[in-house]
Amino acid sequence: MSLHNQKVKIIAVGRNYAEHARELGNEIPTEPVLFMKPSTALVLNNEPFTYPKFSTDVHFEVELVLRVSRVGKDIPVESASEYYDAITVGIDFTARDVQSKLKAKGLPWEISKAFDQSAPLGQWVELPSARPIHFSLNQNGEIKQQGTTDEMLNGFDAIIHYASKYFTLEIGDLIYTGTPAGVGPVQRGDLLEAYLGDDKVLSCPVI
Repeated sequence: MSLHNQKVKIIAVGRNYAEHARELGNEIPTEPVLFMKPSTALVLNNEPFTYPKFSTDVHFEVELVLRVSRVGKDIPVESASEYYDAITVGIDFTARDVQSKLKAKGLPWEISKAFDQSAPLGQWVELPSARPIHFSLNQNGEIKQQGTTDEMLNGFDAIIHYASKYFTLEIGDLIYTGTPAGVGPVQRGDLLEAYLGDDKVLSCPVI
């Protein structure tokens, strides 16, 4: 069954890497910054991302993604690791021009983050036992972003704990855990490739 046909929600974390917050001129938050995307944001099976008509400045943001494996609410940090069972790498596409205009007006910026096809998702793998977990993104064969779990302001368990205060986590929900520094624009014709360690888990052509 396609994820599009399931009641899947995508919970994403903003500003979870200090250097990324700085590169966009944002304050480093004292607690997780959460936003959501609908299931229609997903791009699966290495299908292409279609550049939206409403933006001229779409940026890639590579992120580690967790898959929720149990229903949970108000999950303690100590048991949070029991609520996810797989990991991959995804892209949080952001219409930066749209986001900037909305932020300047103090308005919500969901339409710059949660639009159709804004969340390409890689191939699931078992959670690595070794930490830190390394991940990266190449644009047209050139490395643009790389990060590790050691650089996260809020780790996996802290994110699960915090998000479950506000949202009941359900089986199959996705947690996009934030992007490291190095985000940048994409153009039609680009090829984005995301890696978990040395393994390519996502290939995303831009059309």
